[in-house]
Amino acid sequence: MPAQSLLQFTGKSIYCAVADAHIDPWIPVDRAIITHAHSDHARWGSKHYLAHKDSEPILRLRLGQDISLQTVEYYEKFVINGVTFSLHPAGHIIGSAQVRVEYKGEVWVASGDYKLENDNFATPYEPVKCNVFITESTFGLPIYKWQPQHEVMSEIDNWWRQNKSEDKASVLMGYSLGKMQRILKNIELQDKIIYAHGAIYTLNERLRQAGFHLPELTLVTKETDRKLFRASLVLAPPSVDSSTWIKKFAPYSLGYCSGWMALRGAKNRRAVDQGFVLSDHVDWPDLNTAVKESGAEKVYVTHGYTSIYARYLNENGIEAGEVHTMYGNEDENEEEEVVQDISAGTDAYEKHKELLDGEFITDTKASTKKSPLGDLAEGEGGITL
Repeated sequence: MPAQSLLQFTGKSIYCAVADAHIDPWIPVDRAIITHAHSDHARWGSKHYLAHKDSEPILRLRLGQDISLQTVEYYEKFVINGVTFSLHPAGHIIGSAQVRVEYKGEVWVASGDYKLENDNFATPYEPVKCNVFITESTFGLPIYKWQPQHEVMSEIDNWWRQNKSEDKASVLMGYSLGKMQRILKNIELQDKIIYAHGAIYTLNERLRQAGFHLPELTLVTKETDRKLFRASLVLAPPSVDSSTWIKKFAPYSLGYCSGWMALRGAKNRRAVDQGFVLSDHVDWPDLNTAVKESGAEKVYVTHGYTSIYARYLNENGIEAGEVHTMYGNEDENEEEEVVQDISAGTDAYEKHKELLDGEFITDTKASTKKSPLGDLAEGEGGITL
């Protein structure tokens, strides 16, 4: 009988049967290892969570203050039923991690989402050698090649400066978690006061309270004098672009930060005045660099241009497979949610279960044997999950 894969792709998660542990499950499980706090990877309802310590403030904000959450440092090893796990920097957002899984000399790495460029806030990505690499491919096409970060930030600075000269507000949209912290750490702060939508303000304050160095923001409320918005910078999630909320800033120029701004027509579809190509995911060159530096003999592609990128790798001498998951719909349409509804994940799971169960990739059928709690071994520093 062929050996069981160390990690398997099931209708619930990326699953380690030996440890009975799930990586980024999309329905509630007993033991969840979380790569980062975006809502497509960190979902409500699991019994126990483990994540990097820098993810804690946002995970508790979004999933509930009373969740059972264990945190570890990067590189800190923890052992479950003989399987050794550790988290390594992914560079995607604050606290993001690749999950390294080792058992009987075999090493798998689940990348979660990642980028290679240092954003001056998240701990920068580091390659991790492995036998099997599980990667995203959100922007896995050759057309995606990002400008250096400093050039994009200069474009934002100049756009804001031009709007100030015209006495317009600069309303800048982007994901509340990740994108906005990156912007705040890298733009020229031309005013002492920067206004923010509640979703961005809440995240920013939670991170500041946790000790992270970020500028203080001013919350936009119904009582805020609209005259104060003239020539100011206002940070907002993407969901506001068709809302009545945005009308209070008139006259304004609307900007949007996203990797999708690289697509012709994306700016027009969003009805924005200025698009800035800024992504917290790897572009095509860095995606290939990451795969090469992993040294992996086999690669699985979880979300994005999965079939195209898997085919590309196979044609270039690296064994690869496409995997169906429920990752990739991060916070764009969920910016105002703080605690997610368990029914949303369960309903979506039931809807896609047949597809997922029919097309997951593994060497054998998934084991149904659970690791009894008595088999948990202590890791370095007494870490268990």
